[in-house]
Amino acid sequence: MSRLVPVQTVTKEKTLAQAVDLAREALVDITPADSIGDHQGVVLEAERVLTHAFTCLLPGYSGWFWAVTQSRAPRSRKVTVNELSLKPGPEALVAPEWVPWADRLEPDDVSGVEPLPYRAEDPRLVEGFEDTSDDADQLREFELGLGRARVLSQQGRKEAFNRWYNSDRGPDNPSTRAAKANCSTCAFMMLMAGSARSMFGVCANEWSPDDGKVVSLDHGCGAHSETDAPKQQKLWDQSDPVLNETDIEIVESAT
Repeated sequence: MSRLVPVQTVTKEKTLAQAVDLAREALVDITPADSIGDHQGVVLEAERVLTHAFTCLLPGYSGWFWAVTQSRAPRSRKVTVNELSLKPGPEALVAPEWVPWADRLEPDDVSGVEPLPYRAEDPRLVEGFEDTSDDADQLREFELGLGRARVLSQQGRKEAFNRWYNSDRGPDNPSTRAAKANCSTCAFMMLMAGSARSMFGVCANEWSPDDGKVVSLDHGCGAHSETDAPKQQKLWDQSDPVLNETDIEIVESAT
């Protein structure tokens, strides 16, 4: 709701400003009379156009106003009701701004069997023949119009690298801090191609919680190929027995 001014302060549109009763009567056509509160002021919309505001007393609409927009013709004192509406004030509880489904969807909201909306303008992707950077995907002949229509752009690669490196499969996590060695020295590390090769690989150890996932070279876990579980320490050193009953003494018998 725009800034309200008292009726007494209106000088240019006194005819419209003083038509408070007419505005209240018009509201009765769309809402019960007991839902219309006190007159709170007017809003000067334009020349010969003015809106009256009344407190809304409907349950759940605290801070809202009934709005009645009036106008008059030039050199006429006849007031016409143009529009009736319910408008939120500065303290009103309103719904959040609408965000289209395709824009509010998060990766965790979908499973692998649900189709995602097509994004014609995706800054993470470029046409397969447009990417000429040093890190461009190596395209085969069949991809030039017959295979992938788009490939990762430099922005798309940068976002993916940041996301992977800052995840639980990067270096900053309890698993890496407890590990004896990093993935860069693990035999189960399968390196990636392109610029990702210098930072990431795919874990191929079925006993690792990261099996089949992208991990950074400085990540680590307890399933490293060259580590071993600590040997259990003895509580004491076992001494030789005083009586060894496992020995067998052969005695010749007299026959």
